[in-house]
Amino acid sequence: MLSPLAYGLAIVLSLFIAFIGVRFLVAPRASAAGYGVPAAEHGGDPAYLTIKGVRDFTYGLVGLALIAFTSADAVAWFMLVVAVAPLADTVIVLRHGGTRATAFGIHFATALVVLLDAALLFAL
Repeated sequence: MLSPLAYGLAIVLSLFIAFIGVRFLVAPRASAAGYGVPAAEHGGDPAYLTIKGVRDFTYGLVGLALIAFTSADAVAWFMLVVAVAPLADTVIVLRHGGTRATAFGIHFATALVVLLDAALLFAL
């Protein structure tokens, strides 16, 4: 019973992070606002928004590749390690003027779901 739930959640999480990466590449300023730290309209370095897009897209693809070609333990370890990103995002949003609602309601909550998925995968 845990297997479809654990793998289904891993697939959804991987697809979602890949989507976020693509969104940062296609609509970087809107994505930054959704992230919780809006990008400056004029000035600033848009390269950082591209870096975030590539990072997230890559995480999503790696997750999907692991799901397709490895064991539950490998996917679980990936999820455990990748949970560092939304935990760090929580701190970044708080340190750079974002709201607590965004930091905890989006980023910290995501980290908890990723950690829950890792636990489910380890239980298989």
